[in-house]
Amino acid sequence: MRPRFTMVSSPFLVAPIRASGQYCPRLLNGMKSIPIAHGSAVRTSWQGVRPVESCYSSMFTLARPSRSLQHRPLAKNALTCTGALSPWVQGFHQQKMLLEDKKESDQQAPSGSKPDPKKSPILSRIPRPTTHENIYTVPNILTFSRLVAAPLVGYFLVHDHHAAALGLFAYAGITDLVDGYIARRYNLQTVVGTIIDPMADKLLMTIGVACLAVNGSIPVWLAVIILGRDIGLALSAIYYRWISLPPPKTMARYWDFSLPSAEVKPTEISKINTALQLLLVGSAIAMPVVPEAFLDAWHLKEAMTAFQYLVAATTLWSGLSYVFSRNAVKILTKEEIQKRIARASANKKSS
Repeated sequence: MRPRFTMVSSPFLVAPIRASGQYCPRLLNGMKSIPIAHGSAVRTSWQGVRPVESCYSSMFTLARPSRSLQHRPLAKNALTCTGALSPWVQGFHQQKMLLEDKKESDQQAPSGSKPDPKKSPILSRIPRPTTHENIYTVPNILTFSRLVAAPLVGYFLVHDHHAAALGLFAYAGITDLVDGYIARRYNLQTVVGTIIDPMADKLLMTIGVACLAVNGSIPVWLAVIILGRDIGLALSAIYYRWISLPPPKTMARYWDFSLPSAEVKPTEISKINTALQLLLVGSAIAMPVVPEAFLDAWHLKEAMTAFQYLVAATTLWSGLSYVFSRNAVKILTKEEIQKRIARASANKKSS
């Protein structure tokens, strides 16, 4: 019977198979297929190897593709495989090499491996946030609206539009109460909210006092006392934050409000003074809106003057309370800082 030969490929490259059970050493003995190049010009040659083994039903030689990326010289007595199968062999060989490279890269860098612990000591000290909180909440949106309303209040006061200024001031006061209730009720507290909420209140107070002093609604000396106290407290907060910040003292760590270093507790007189200042600004804005007959009947102008002196006295008292009180400003120790960070992490995980 005449020998029949077939070309097979999967999972190896093309290799001859003799279908009969006879032994044919002159044709197949010591021959195997090897690639002699990689890339766009892939050729397959036959090179002498150890004698093939015979079996009962068939006798075959199979050739695996070489993993070497270097070109191999063609043997003198080599048999080059050309024809219609060469493009197919080239595409199959390239696909197999890509799969092998992917397996090797997965073995070198497994999915659960940790990064190299050797890194710059400076970079290791910089806190890197792992998660980002959602700042687009209803309380934060209301607080941002108060930030926008503060300069509008000042604009209306300077241009003697007291009715519009009074409406925005009332809106700011109502939203100040509503956003705090919503944040506590639905657990929507954010770090951004703890910063911009007092910032919006202080911005509204500062702009309102300054503009009321400009249009003559309150005396200038009272505006100087109120704004001077706020500026002094702001400078003191900057100073205590810097001296209490654990090393290394960098601007990135200074503005990282998740790293506690000092605690400021408002005094009782300070809380009372804040409420009186808000009442003073609201009353001064509303005075031009109230009819003149009503003001004279209730002697509101004289009451307003006495109220201004009361606010000036409580403002000075509250400022001195921060200077002489031992519990107003507390610099946290290293142990207290660690406890606060651990407590915040536990609360975050529980929520």
